[in-house]
Amino acid sequence: MYARSWSSPAAEGSVGRPSFVADHGLWDEARLAAAELIEASLADLDFVRLVFGDPHGLARSKTLTAEAFRTVLRNGMNFSPGPFVFDTGHAVAVDFLGDHGIGVDEIAGAGNFILVPDPLTFQELPGGDARTAWVIGDEYLRDGSPHPLSSRAVLRRVVDRYTEQGLAPVLGLEVEWYLTRRLDDAPGNTGNGFGLQGRAPRVAALNAGYQFNLDAHYDTVAPLTDPLALHLLALGLPLRSMEHESGPGQVETTFSPMSALDTADAMLLFRTVTKSWCARRGHHASFMSQPLLDAADPSGWHLNQSVTDLASGGNLFSAEGLSGGLSPHGKAYAEGLLSWARELFLLSVPTVNGYRRLAAEHTLAPTRLGWSQEDRSAMLRVVGHGAGAHIENRIGEPCANPYLTIAAQLFAGLEGLTAQAAPTDAADAAGASSPGLVPQQLREALDAFRAGRAARLLGEPLAACLTKLKESELRRYEAWCLQAAPAPGQVTEWEQREYFGAY
Repeated sequence: MYARSWSSPAAEGSVGRPSFVADHGLWDEARLAAAELIEASLADLDFVRLVFGDPHGLARSKTLTAEAFRTVLRNGMNFSPGPFVFDTGHAVAVDFLGDHGIGVDEIAGAGNFILVPDPLTFQELPGGDARTAWVIGDEYLRDGSPHPLSSRAVLRRVVDRYTEQGLAPVLGLEVEWYLTRRLDDAPGNTGNGFGLQGRAPRVAALNAGYQFNLDAHYDTVAPLTDPLALHLLALGLPLRSMEHESGPGQVETTFSPMSALDTADAMLLFRTVTKSWCARRGHHASFMSQPLLDAADPSGWHLNQSVTDLASGGNLFSAEGLSGGLSPHGKAYAEGLLSWARELFLLSVPTVNGYRRLAAEHTLAPTRLGWSQEDRSAMLRVVGHGAGAHIENRIGEPCANPYLTIAAQLFAGLEGLTAQAAPTDAADAAGASSPGLVPQQLREALDAFRAGRAARLLGEPLAACLTKLKESELRRYEAWCLQAAPAPGQVTEWEQREYFGAY
């Protein structure tokens, strides 16, 4: 007996370009060294998941055999641009067969882009029947230039601006999400299609909720969250805590401070792994801000941020003396965040559902444009003293694109630091439907994004692409509302179908 040897003359047909990394000088010394270690370890693996974050912040991937990945590692891999042209409900939002209007020639005809693994993100996923690794890739055009629609490339550009100034951002994650128990295994595909999402997962709450941080309530989720926490630690994520929030089965997960790119990569990995971990155990995790569940309290994403001076190693936000608060640099950074708040708000709260949390009825929600030391109704909260002083931005929804959310914060803060922006009176913010309030619906945020300066951060192609994606999402939602006439202010069945499963 013998094993047949199958020849494959076109084995590299899906590989990006031979020597793509070397020809375009895409890696530094650290990545070159990491790639050598990866190549030496591939014999001990079965599969590698090559991943990137799409404009919606969802992880898109291909699972490769370890041997196939050996070639992909240095050559990249061809990927369809589908994730760039579909909205949250998988409706075609960018006309890739006609006048797409986003200024990227390679989108025409749905031409492939090349995804290049970043060796510094390579790690084995613990557990499972197959030995599998995960690696995040960077998107490139075929000429070797960063793809104009790449979210990770946007964050890289912002971080480079900090480095040029001798600065380094430091960020910490606080993420709220819902853990529920699946009631059945039905996939919810009836009626599903392009722009037509089927039934959302049917779930039950794990407890009654509304006993904040109650130890007994944590015990009801601990059979899932404790082993999940160990799993996240095994991945090398700097987990700090698992906490029970107010809603039924609502969990908050916090992480120790990280660099900017590490923070975004960690958020992508955390959300993806958490959903898969829970699903394999008959449960459902969702980062949708306010699910259509009885007594659900909205979930938020608080992004803690400070800036380190690379020359001194000190925290730029630290104020001298015993009074604490923020230094002049910290205040300038905060004013930059406020100055850009409306035009970039869409990047932190990108869905119809995310604006449910920002209604005045939620007393702890960040409804006011401004900053304060303790007022949780303000968009920005100043936390800590001395070396630990930082700004907590409370507006984000947990499903937002981590690369674009973080890039928007850092970009606006740096604009404040370098331009010493004049203090912003939030009550006089231009374009506000209600003076002093953060945008109250996706349409308001999209209008501010479209009319503003967002392209300075994103570039014209990505700004145009995001506008088309959000317009498509809104058109479908508004058309559904005209037909269904839902009660004002209530989470709709459309939102549950659109977001609860995917996010």
